[in-house]
Amino acid sequence: MNRPLHTVIVSVVVRDEEGRLLLIKHPHRGWELPQGHVEQGEDLFAAASREVLEESGYEVEVVRLIAIFSKLSPEPSSIIFGLAARLAGGEATTSEESLEVGWFDQELALDMPEHSVNRNRLQKLLAPQQGVGYYSYSMSPFEYVQEHRI
Repeated sequence: MNRPLHTVIVSVVVRDEEGRLLLIKHPHRGWELPQGHVEQGEDLFAAASREVLEESGYEVEVVRLIAIFSKLSPEPSSIIFGLAARLAGGEATTSEESLEVGWFDQELALDMPEHSVNRNRLQKLLAPQQGVGYYSYSMSPFEYVQEHRI
């Protein structure tokens, strides 16, 4: 029996002591939050900390789940966990996945993502909210299918 598979991804909102947001410049997608795949058997918070460190050089402590995004189409379908993290140390370092690393005030950060999905995800993650947001969307064209607070 073939079972459909979802890719599991973490997307991490990190703020510094001044309230600025950490963004990385991906070589293909442009500016975005640190994010990446959860490896098999890896805890979500551990994956978030690892991805931020690999892409930015910063150590973080994950503090809470903000939202869950379900990408329905096209393949591969994905589940993206949006997490908030607190800066714990380190210094800016680039990688193959991050051409640049920077801290930006929220207003500027909201305008920086070039990819519409990443820009919209950042808006959802930064919006004032109670509870955890759940969003399912498709890509052809990009549109939300469901939006809930849980």
